[in-house]
This record gives sequence, structure tokens and C-alpha cells, in this order.
Amino acid sequence: MKRLLMLAACAAALASPVFAQDAALERAVAQDYQANLAALWDHFHRNPELSGLEVQTAARMAQELEALGYEVTTGVGGHGVVAVLRNGDGPTVMLRADMDGLPIAENSGLANASTARQVDHDGTEKPVMHACGHDVHITALVGTARQMQARRDNWSGTLILIAQPAEETISGARTMVQDGLYERFPKPDYAVAFHVASGLEAGRIMVPEAIAYSSSDSVDITVRGVGAHGASPHMGVDPVLVASQIVVSLQSIVSREIAPLSPGVITVGSIHGGVKHNIIPDRVDLQLTVRSDDFEVREQLLDGIDRVARGTAVALGVPDDLLPVVTRSQTQTTPPTINDTRTAAIVRSAIAAGMGADILIDRPREGMGAEDFSYFIAPDTGVRGVYFAVGGTAQGELETASSHHSPFFRIEPEPSVTAGVTAMVLAAEALFAAD
Repeated sequence: MKRLLMLAACAAALASPVFAQDAALERAVAQDYQANLAALWDHFHRNPELSGLEVQTAARMAQELEALGYEVTTGVGGHGVVAVLRNGDGPTVMLRADMDGLPIAENSGLANASTARQVDHDGTEKPVMHACGHDVHITALVGTARQMQARRDNWSGTLILIAQPAEETISGARTMVQDGLYERFPKPDYAVAFHVASGLEAGRIMVPEAIAYSSSDSVDITVRGVGAHGASPHMGVDPVLVASQIVVSLQSIVSREIAPLSPGVITVGSIHGGVKHNIIPDRVDLQLTVRSDDFEVREQLLDGIDRVARGTAVALGVPDDLLPVVTRSQTQTTPPTINDTRTAAIVRSAIAAGMGADILIDRPREGMGAEDFSYFIAPDTGVRGVYFAVGGTAQGELETASSHHSPFFRIEPEPSVTAGVTAMVLAAEALFAAD
């Protein structure tokens, strides 16, 4: 009976031409921000931790979620935290927030700017900053946990909350899945996450219908040759020339091999070789990032890199035993994040119904950033996913807002956190009633 009433209420709200905002939820979230979440965001902002080293952040998230009555498991896929709340029969909905910072010295001008430093995996001490808003995400996850617990009469099913490590190295989601996330805990029917965006007005929300983020693959190419004197190039095989031709030829893959309406990027971000003006070296190293919005295009780009590297070397006389070595990273890799269209429509309608239709904004993507949330909703999982954006910058400051991963990055915490919590609660409750 409870589930039938929920379905009827959801259908009525979505069918109504005039959306009725959930004022009670917005008041509860605003009160929670003043009482709890503001201080929690301040704590996380002052105490960021690097990817894969989120020891204290994970401990605080576990503490907060346990205090709210969730069954909490730590150490999943590294420092991942999984919290479960069972509330009768129904679907399983998973809400995720990432929690790692970046090796950047904060110069935001904020009173609570991070001065944290941490020894990274390479043994080097580095400054640490929440330069991508993950402090907003985990704070909002705690706020969402509190509201979902308080509003248990509004939904039925199983709620899974994820505090994920190592998003910035696009590895944390994969390690959590590999550590049995979907076997050790209830497998979700739906998964939802959001990212605060410095390029959107604070509190506004954007829910993409399909593609949310591109794939990302790091590729290394070792170009080998035969060293010689710079004045006698005929005595060797110049890997600088070979590498240079590879860099140029790689762009033909995007311009001439994939369909013109299918986005793709191959960027050579690093090229290193040689030590002196008049010495032809025997090696040049290239580092690439590869982006696409489609699984097939992704493979086409990666396979094309293999072919161009080898073919260029052969054409320029590199011996068979010295052909380039192309290595695709097994860790710095993630498929595209593509929203399930029907599920995105449910989430969008629920947010409009609960927060007002004018809260929603639509804007074309301006780049091909990546997100490892894709591992949670990959096609072979059967999990229907939605990843949306929450604005984080005051309207009058949008034109001068610093980008993510900048030392000047800053977010308006109150409208970002409260909008994130409200939207996540509304999305989750709608999905519990969707099946």
C-alpha cells in the first residue's frame, strides 16, 4: 500500500502543469546546513587528502553515516566507504560522492583555505587542496543521508551511499567495483551522483539527457631509434623525426577516420627526448590523453594510435626490432559517462517538481572532461545511472570564476551544498517510486 501511494503521488506531481515545490525539504536542508553541514564543509575544505590517501576523510564520513543509523563498511577498494539503509521492499538506489583532493597549493583567498600538506605515493610531500569541489560532494552526501533517514515514510527500498576515493586519478570507482562492491552489497538498480560546477550559477542544476562526461585514456609511446652524431644523421635512425611525424599524423585519426559528428580528442601533452644539440638520441617519449563520447569511437582512436605509431616508424626506416612501444594505462582510464535517458528524465522531473522548474538549466558541453562514475553504470552492469551538475558560483562572478583544478578555485558552499542535498533527495525518492 505504501508503495502504491508513493507511485500515485509521483505520477500526480509529474503530470501537474504547475510544479509544487517541496518547501518542507528545502527548510529542513537549510536548517541542517546551519546546524551541521556548514561546519562539516569547513572541516573537509581545511583538511583535504590526496587520491588513494583519504584516511581521515573516510574515517569522518564513516563516523557521520554511522551516527545516522546506516550500516557502514570501510576499506572498500582502498579507502572507500559504503553505507546501507534498508527500508522495506523496493528498488536499490545508490548515491555516490568522491572525496579526494588535488596536489595544489590553495590561493583562493578564502578564510578557511587549505594549508594541508601530505606525502604522496611517490614519497614526495605536496600541498593539498579541494580544487574540484569534492568537499561539497561529501558534505552533501551526509546531508542527503540525514534527510533520507528522516523521510523514510516517503520511500521504500534499499539506499546505498558511497564515499569514493581516488576519482582524480580515475581509479577509485574501478577499484571499488573490483573489490566486490556489487557482490558484497546490494546491487543498485539506479546510481546517481552530482558534480559542483564553477561555471554554473550557484544552486542551478543541469541534468544531461545522455552524455555527461567523456572517456579518458592515458597512452604512452616510446619511440626508439639509433643514436648518431647530429652532423651525420644518415648513420642513425632519428627518433625525434619519427616522434614528430607521429605527433602530426595522430591528428589525421580525428580529422579523417572518425565521423565528423563524433567528438574525439588526441592530445600529446608531453614529449621528451635528447640531451644535447648535436646528438641524435636513441629514444623519445610521448604522453597522450585520448577522449571520446562513444565506446566504439574510443576503441577506434586507441587502435588508430597503435597503427599510426607503427606505420610511421616503418615508413621512416625504423628497424623491426626497434618499432615504437605503445602502452595504454591500466589505471588512468575510464569509459564515457552516459546517463540513462529515461532515468535522467525522472530525475529532471523530480527536481523541477521539488525545487521549481526555473532551477534547471541546459547548456552545451564546452569540453571533454572525464569522470570515473562511469564504472558504476557501465553497460555490462545493468545499472541505470544519472550524473548531474550543481552550480557553485555567484551569478555576478561567473565571468571571472576560476576553473576546476586551479589554485584560485572557490565555490559558494551554502547554495551548492543545499541544492546538492535537495536534488539528491528528490532524485532518490523519485527513483524508489519509478519501478
